[in-house]
Amino acid sequence: MHQMTLAEIARGLADKKFSSEELTKVLLARITQLDPQLNSFISLTEELALEQAKAADARRANGESGALLGAPIAHKDLFCTQGIRTSCGSKMLDNFKAPYDATVVAKLAAAGAVTLGKTNMDEFAMGSANESSWYGAVKNPWNLEHVPGGSSGGSAAAVAARLLPAATATDTGGSIRQPAAFTNLTGLKPTYGRVSRWGMIAYASSLDQGGPLARTAEDCAILLQGMAGFDQNDSTSIDEPVPDYSASLGDSLQGLRIGVPKEYFSAGLDPRIAELIQNSIKELQKLGAVIKEISLPNMQHAIPAYYVIAPAEASSNLSRFDGVRFGHRCEQPKDLIDLYKRSRGEGFGPEVQRRIMVGAYALSAGYYDAYYLKAQKIRRLVKNDFMAAFNEVDIILGPTTPNPAWKLGAKNSDPVAAYLEDVYTITANLAGLPGLSMPAGFVDGLPVGVQLLAPYFQEGRLLNVAHQYQLHTDWHTRTPQGF
Repeated sequence: MHQMTLAEIARGLADKKFSSEELTKVLLARITQLDPQLNSFISLTEELALEQAKAADARRANGESGALLGAPIAHKDLFCTQGIRTSCGSKMLDNFKAPYDATVVAKLAAAGAVTLGKTNMDEFAMGSANESSWYGAVKNPWNLEHVPGGSSGGSAAAVAARLLPAATATDTGGSIRQPAAFTNLTGLKPTYGRVSRWGMIAYASSLDQGGPLARTAEDCAILLQGMAGFDQNDSTSIDEPVPDYSASLGDSLQGLRIGVPKEYFSAGLDPRIAELIQNSIKELQKLGAVIKEISLPNMQHAIPAYYVIAPAEASSNLSRFDGVRFGHRCEQPKDLIDLYKRSRGEGFGPEVQRRIMVGAYALSAGYYDAYYLKAQKIRRLVKNDFMAAFNEVDIILGPTTPNPAWKLGAKNSDPVAAYLEDVYTITANLAGLPGLSMPAGFVDGLPVGVQLLAPYFQEGRLLNVAHQYQLHTDWHTRTPQGF
């Protein structure tokens, strides 16, 4: 049962081969048995899951149908869930139980999805390895000595280990696509504004976007269908009709123009990954796609721009965690300043503190123009590069990451080395574009992903290309040993 995809589960439930309650019990037992070696969950919600599963079975018995009705999923632990701990992977929110559901949680619950729990993550979504969580590092099921990628590493590890078929995740600079690449999954970051951010605890508000993590493009289409849509509670949500993402999966790729940026194949890219990307290009050419070399000249400036903008927004967003209203509060403060200092010093981990300090510095009166304003100008140049490229091509293809997953702790002493791993993913966040990572092969037994980028609101095009690719390759069907 645990090997089934979301699409297979939907068909099995529709054909009454098993009930949602039976499936939920199997997966909860599997999580209890196997997750201690992965640490992919922060909270398990057994009572809620069984309650939702019984309700889904009753709805099906009454004639209702739907791809998500009775389907088990988990939420990254920054989506508020009413009455359940929403920790953001931080000591700061270890005792916080959200008084309401995030829009994404509410929409998926209304569609009948069953919430098995909340998944581990880098603290406040800050990291590329899932090692900064207050609850400990998550392990990669493909090799337990390696990282699963971050910040959505808990969701990625749980899905890759077949603990559940799909999970929600968020992407601020690659945090859906990079863990997908590291764990042999398909992960989609939608267009900025396509999925509501209401009830999603913010890291960098102009970059954060929720999306699906699953084994196949078909499953991502099903989950995105339930997540996407306009939300009047979110001022950055865009009122754009949501297409039927599953309907276009079977479209032909004949004549599809794929752009391959020459900047992607620089000295920083592992040559073995470059070879796998070229193999993916050849596979898509066989399916009728036309390949064209393009240029994204401002890509080299993206990392420094991102690591000014994101920490600046983080320092502003995280100022609310002060030990007064909610979250961690220090013991017996001497005065208000002591309360602020010790509550924040005890509640936030080193990576979060580092980014708050960088962000506060970049926004300070003497440096705002020199850093933050300049970074926003570079952001516009990055967007202009993409707009020019999409006049010539339909999608852009390249590696998701320059290297495969590294060993746990290998980059802890050099945060900048970890930041550089985001080189191919952050440009989509800066420009607000949709991006997808799909399995493309293995290097030293560790998975590698290929990234696809598309114009605004063309998630369906990305899912179509990935689905057609997956019909003709079997990378996405490989399972980590022992799971």
